[in-house]
Amino acid sequence: MSLVSDSALRRALARARDGKALDVTEATVLLHARGEHLDALLEHASRVRDAGLQAAGREGIITYSRKVFIPLTRLCRDRCGYCTFATAPHKLPAPFLSPDEVLEIARQGAAMGCKEALFTLGDRPEDRWHQARTWLDSHGYDDTLSYVRAMAIRVLEETGLLPHLNPGVLGWRDLQRLKPVAPSMGMMLETTSRRLFEEKGQAHYGSPDKDPAVRLRVLEDAGRTNVPFTTGILIGIGETVEDRAESLFAIRRVAREYGGIQEVIVQNFRAKPDTAMRGLPDADLKELAATIAVARLVLGPRVRIQAPPNLVDSEYELMIRAGIDDWGGVSPLTPDHVNPERPWPQISLLESRTASAGFRLRERLTIYPEYVLAGEPWLDPRLTAHVAALADPATGLAREDAVLRGLPWQEPDGGFAASGRVDLHVEVDTAGRTHDRRDDFDHVYGDWDALRDRLNPAPAVHVAPTSTDEQPAAPAPETRPGGSDRVVERRASDVRQASGSGTPGDVRQASGSGTPGDVRQAPGSGTPSDVRQAPGSGTPSDVRQGPGSGTPSDVRQALRRAAADPAGLSDAEAVALLQADGGALDELAAIADALRRQAVGDDVTYVVNRNINFTNVCYTGCRFCAFAQRRTDADAYTLSLDQVADRAEEAWQAGATEVCMQGGIHPDLPGTAYFELAKAIKARTPGMHVHAFSPMEVINGASRTDLSIRAWLEAAKEAGVDSLPGTAAEILDDDVRWVLTKGKLPTKEWVEVITTAHKVGIPTTSTMMYGHVDNHLHWVRHIKLIRRIQEETGGFSEFVLLPFVHTSAPIYLAGIARPGPTAQENRAVHALARILLHGAIKNIQCSWVKLRDDLCRQVLQGGVNDLGGTLMEETISRMAGSENGSYKTISELREMVEVTGRPVRQRTTEYGTPTQERLDASRASDGVCKSVRRVLPMA
Repeated sequence: MSLVSDSALRRALARARDGKALDVTEATVLLHARGEHLDALLEHASRVRDAGLQAAGREGIITYSRKVFIPLTRLCRDRCGYCTFATAPHKLPAPFLSPDEVLEIARQGAAMGCKEALFTLGDRPEDRWHQARTWLDSHGYDDTLSYVRAMAIRVLEETGLLPHLNPGVLGWRDLQRLKPVAPSMGMMLETTSRRLFEEKGQAHYGSPDKDPAVRLRVLEDAGRTNVPFTTGILIGIGETVEDRAESLFAIRRVAREYGGIQEVIVQNFRAKPDTAMRGLPDADLKELAATIAVARLVLGPRVRIQAPPNLVDSEYELMIRAGIDDWGGVSPLTPDHVNPERPWPQISLLESRTASAGFRLRERLTIYPEYVLAGEPWLDPRLTAHVAALADPATGLAREDAVLRGLPWQEPDGGFAASGRVDLHVEVDTAGRTHDRRDDFDHVYGDWDALRDRLNPAPAVHVAPTSTDEQPAAPAPETRPGGSDRVVERRASDVRQASGSGTPGDVRQASGSGTPGDVRQAPGSGTPSDVRQAPGSGTPSDVRQGPGSGTPSDVRQALRRAAADPAGLSDAEAVALLQADGGALDELAAIADALRRQAVGDDVTYVVNRNINFTNVCYTGCRFCAFAQRRTDADAYTLSLDQVADRAEEAWQAGATEVCMQGGIHPDLPGTAYFELAKAIKARTPGMHVHAFSPMEVINGASRTDLSIRAWLEAAKEAGVDSLPGTAAEILDDDVRWVLTKGKLPTKEWVEVITTAHKVGIPTTSTMMYGHVDNHLHWVRHIKLIRRIQEETGGFSEFVLLPFVHTSAPIYLAGIARPGPTAQENRAVHALARILLHGAIKNIQCSWVKLRDDLCRQVLQGGVNDLGGTLMEETISRMAGSENGSYKTISELREMVEVTGRPVRQRTTEYGTPTQERLDASRASDGVCKSVRRVLPMA
């Protein structure tokens, strides 16, 4: 460990003492503290910890979890140089514990009062060991995670223990699959050091799952999925102290942005025989204490910090002084299979040593008290009864008198009883929404300040240790999950800590690159840095452009290229066209309109349809969505199956040929609910085209039924789903998506759902929502990705452009998004979509809901050929503040188009011609059913 000067340590300690925000450099300096400097550091960290416990209502309490350790498999595809847990198949009696062995461990633990079943296993062993693959196949499991899920359910049902899952690296969809069976999950970050991963001979070399970017992505995906998540760092494996500081700041960024980091473990390396690192010295315990203390100062009072008690020798008091507030899981039954040479301390000893340091030891559950008390969305409703049986309802800690018994784990029964504001589809045009925002606005979407940091990262300026500059103290702490990581102000000079971003630049989250085959590209890969800058409110317009100057000469050159080779435009040329204005914009529109005429003729088409949003209860956390409500909110509603069928029947009587059905991700609806909805409509109106369920709903249904996407889609098709709306696309770039939404599916998953739907014979639309925190290059790449998918599958019927409606959108109310695209941008992007998609997608649709009538007319003269539908009830955009109504009659659509001189034609979903009976029925109703018609006052 390199030395730092005494004066540098004193300056950094003074900043910590005064509650000043620390940067990575100062945290690194403090990691060197020893002697009297270490004593001062521990004192400052203790005060921060005490403030957090006081704010949480647990003053003077150190927690632990009584657990059993279930080593489901010791096979692993990684080759970490310090690990004795992972082994080879010939050293094991079987690749996996059998169900009987799992349950025997769990039953013994329950008999001894344990409440947590810690599932620990190697990462995806079937990828490396054929023995693991053979075992899974012979026992009927698709993969290791399927077996984990099945065993977690059996433990819940047969013992009452609460599973905590540590299956290694998980994808977003994996977390969706496992969340309903485990109140919490975990994975150690270990370190952000790329050197340890990339250099031969280092601890993580040859271990694909130890890529720091991959592991940080897991932490972020867990937050997006609302999973209470345990992580931590491992010290002494060859990393530098700078690496340790950067790792802590990386964890802090995720904790702030998503609120899902329930605890951080600071674990010291212990050398083990028969490993490649057996000769390395153990991490010094004073070094461990300094790291814990710095972790406490960096992470703040709300994050729980743990030191494993079997790895600290007798230095319990030292670790408590350093700022821990948890001892982690302690088992009276099973050994620590990761550190088998280090037995757990007796719980009575741990209680005594904790008391000697002035604290009381209290048992918690695997899910921390804050998340127990918060409930949804952190705790899946399938687990509510299991957790409630063991939790003190007042504190969220473990009940001392809890009786362990198995409880059934089952999907909810459907939740199709009508509830809430079921007339919102009509009242949104009269009474409107109850409030302009939800009362959990400040925290349900994550930390708004952290989101701003993601959009506009501060330059990587590290304050020199000699600096005396002060930063403002932070406000009082949040004790709820998802709140900001801030420190309570106990006394003016006591414990105040601000929380900056401090994210290491070399461990950015992987994201979609915009190609079907390579959607995991890192965000900066091949992209100039200005592409990632998002246009917040009041941002100069040139920020929206992405790279390229957009000069008149650039625009003229791009116009010539568009006329000669529409689909061959480069990204820079396409971006230049989006800046066309005046005469150049008119020329762009003319080029697009000529291509439109060539592709589909002059007809302007529309469909008579009805939107049915069967529920608006949703906990996904989309920051642009003003439609989603909690089940207890005044505007929340859920329709019954009969109400859905009634609305479909009423639409059929009005001449509709299509029902477009989407809803919120309601936690009570099982994955089969979507099938029941489709069947209900088909049973009542057999001839109705069911255009239903976004890719997000498909993922939700597949995850809840534990089906593959293909199998779920095939079942949906059999139930009556005729086509899918290609919504939930927003912008197909994960850098943008993770600002727009906390928990919606990543680009890669959207592409997979859409392409799979096409392969099983379900056509879809394609969409783009634009004009929020994106830029012009994002638009271009999104449209080009849509084209590539169409060239591969041919399954898109149309491309729909959806301008961002800002008025009641949370991300706009927070001051982060701009107020939608300009009129010039709307004209340009509709024209560009026609040009870039020429020869691939014939139909370009504008949204009259989101555009004024005059803008619809203008884009109709610039490449657009379709107006969408009469809709009958459009609630989503109206809740966001659209002022264009929730339906349009056929007469109104015709009047809109009349000035263009083009013919207007009613179509089916597939762009065919409806039967004469349908045309007559729609003509009689003017395309809108009576129940939703606005009542005009009498003269």
